[in-house]
Amino acid sequence: MAPSELETIPEVTSTPPIEDEIIDDVEMSLFDHLEELRGRLFYSLIAIAVCVVGCFVAVKPIVQLLEVPAQGVKFLQLAPGEYFFVSFKVAGYSGLVLSSPFLLYQIIQFVLPGLTRKERRLIGPVVIGSSVLFLVGLVFAYIALIPAALNFFINYGENVVEQLWSIDRYFEFVLSLMFCTGIAFQIPIIQVLLALLGIVSSAKMFSGWKYVLLGATILGAVLTPSTDPLTQSLLSGAVIALYLGGIGTVKLLGK
Repeated sequence: MAPSELETIPEVTSTPPIEDEIIDDVEMSLFDHLEELRGRLFYSLIAIAVCVVGCFVAVKPIVQLLEVPAQGVKFLQLAPGEYFFVSFKVAGYSGLVLSSPFLLYQIIQFVLPGLTRKERRLIGPVVIGSSVLFLVGLVFAYIALIPAALNFFINYGENVVEQLWSIDRYFEFVLSLMFCTGIAFQIPIIQVLLALLGIVSSAKMFSGWKYVLLGATILGAVLTPSTDPLTQSLLSGAVIALYLGGIGTVKLLGK
């Protein structure tokens, strides 16, 4: 057969599914990535600074709100300027919480060009769910964990010592407990992400409930700045409930 009569076999190329395609497949150099990262970090720091300054201007109402769980307790300023530095601490935590939506937006905009269609559809629910759970964690700590811990300490020292507390130690306790609780409430988001990425199934999550029970107990002891068993039990119970809720959510997603 003559060479001209030979049929040419077309080259077969495999194309990735549409779900796995990267929409904004634009080549960027390392310098361009670093330059974009520098700009987003700069705007993030500006946002944090603005929110912190705004919270510092209105710090007294925030301080009064955080003092509500400690009803009947008098706060002392044990060193010159202690309340002034406490105000900075309160404004710092509050400003970080207020600026977190803008920080999440900057993170999303930085990683968005490298995500596939499937991964992009996860961003909205994950960001909204994470933000809501973090706020729920702050509220849970404010209305449940903090009052329980304070009542334990007040009742334990009743008729023995007068309740005069350092304002710096009090706010260190309250702010760290609220922030750690907000972080702990991210457990269902982590479970959903692991399931959607095909790393762990709902059945596998449920099979490890014994280890989760032990881990929740340790986590409650580590994250709570106080040593009272009531606060640790409340946080451990909340972690277990969140974990079971995360399993239920993964199950509903068919994973």
